[in-house]
Amino acid sequence: MRGTLKKLSLTLACAVLAVPTFLGAKDNSSKPLPERVRHELAMLPYYNVFDDLGFKVDGGTVYLFGDVTNPVLKTDAERTAKRVEGVQQVVNNINVLPLSPMDWQIRRAEYRAIFGYGPMYRYAMGSIPSIHIIVNNGRVTLEGVVDNQGDKNIAGIRANGVPGVFSVKNDLQVVKS
Repeated sequence: MRGTLKKLSLTLACAVLAVPTFLGAKDNSSKPLPERVRHELAMLPYYNVFDDLGFKVDGGTVYLFGDVTNPVLKTDAERTAKRVEGVQQVVNNINVLPLSPMDWQIRRAEYRAIFGYGPMYRYAMGSIPSIHIIVNNGRVTLEGVVDNQGDKNIAGIRANGVPGVFSVKNDLQVVKS
């Protein structure tokens, strides 16, 4: 009897604590479609600093593009975009980067070179860093956003200093204040 009473009170306590969570849950259907798609893509579990996902919304059609290191991420992005309310069709133009050990070595070296430099460390913070390092057969592309032109230049200089890199394309965008 005493054990049943404990279980019942524990279940009741959990239910009481869970009610505010359900009541406070936000309804994403009121947000614009591009914002909902962006949120869902950002929540993908394998999306990291070495991937670059982009999309364009045209009516009910979502066009996915970018480069990813994991083939599963390509299919997950498509499946996730299809599940967003209001999306009728998804065109998946995401490129899967070659599974090259040399490219992975360059990715790690680029990460250390850019984010290991004191003033650039802040761009590595968060679940999705604001600078993405794309390596395709020894060619590096920097994608994302930085706060100022100086940080963009530092990232490009640091990326160019990594041995074994054929070229560096600095496509970082400066946030306008």
